[in-house]
This record gives sequence, C-alpha cells and structure tokens, in this order.
Amino acid sequence: MKTSPCVVLGVTGSIAAFKAAHITSLLRQKGAGVHVIMTREAEAFVAPLTFQALSGRKVLRSLFDPPEAWDIEHVSLAEQADLVLIAPATANVIGKLAAGICDDLLTCVVTATRAPVFLAPAMNDGMYANTIVRDNIARLKRTGFEFLGPRSGRLACGSVGEGRMSEPEDIVAAVLSRIGKKR
Repeated sequence: MKTSPCVVLGVTGSIAAFKAAHITSLLRQKGAGVHVIMTREAEAFVAPLTFQALSGRKVLRSLFDPPEAWDIEHVSLAEQADLVLIAPATANVIGKLAAGICDDLLTCVVTATRAPVFLAPAMNDGMYANTIVRDNIARLKRTGFEFLGPRSGRLACGSVGEGRMSEPEDIVAAVLSRIGKKR
C-alpha cells in the first residue's frame, strides 16, 4: 500500500528543464514520491544525477534499461502514478502524444496510465502559436489532458511572448490540488 502520493515527472528537451529540478524538490518537500523519466534530449540540458539526488530514485531514461525489479517498467509506473506531469512539455512530446506515438519510455507511460496527465508547455512563441501545435493541444485537452500554462514573458531565444513554462510553485500547487482530490 502506498503511503505517499506518486508523481511521475517527465522531463523533455527544453531550456526550461532546469525548472523541473525545482519541481522535483518541491514535490518531495510536500511529501510526494517522484519518479523522473528523462528523454534523451532533456539530458542535453540537465544531468540525470541532478534528478536522482533530488528525487532519491534512479532516473529512468529508456524502455530498454534493465529494471531494478522484474516488472515491465512503463506499465508498473503507469499503474503506480497518482498523476503524470510533463514539465517542460515540448512541441515534440505534445505532437507525439496527440498522434498516439509511443516511441520512448515517457510516451509509453503516458499512454498506459489511467492517472491524470498534466503538461506544462515550454517553447518558442512562434512554435506555440503554430496551428499544428495548437491543434495538438486542443486534441489532448479534448481527451482529458490538462495544461498548466504556458505564460507570456521573456523566452530563452530572446523574444517576448507566450511559451514560457509556468513557475514551479504554480505547477506544484496544481499537482498537489489534483492529487488531494483524487485521493
């Protein structure tokens, strides 16, 4: 029997990945267990060791990593999760989820879970305004995915516009609110 809520945190390849480290820390401080899944692209921005230290757990990175216990990791994580959060959620992962593509550990877990899924988009304002990206977001919203942001503000590319990931404190508050209702 679980004693603390389980959050699966997906971290994708965006400069905003550093904020996911703060999210991990805040969730742990609030008593949640955090399982971090990093995409290959996320590792270009933040080292897995950062999330391992903050979560107290091995960082999951591939469908083909040997499991610590014999289970099918993407299925067992999907079943354990009280909530799945992808922060940052890039246009790439949003598009893959909208199309039903399961080609990595993160997309497989999201597709297999029955838990609520929250996405915190982070991308260039031009990407966020793109019709295809907007259609993918609308499709995911229609199927029950919840979006936290993005916000308007200064972006890493130097422009100012909508696409900035929501602040970690706001994301964590939304996650904890939902977990509290679910439990």
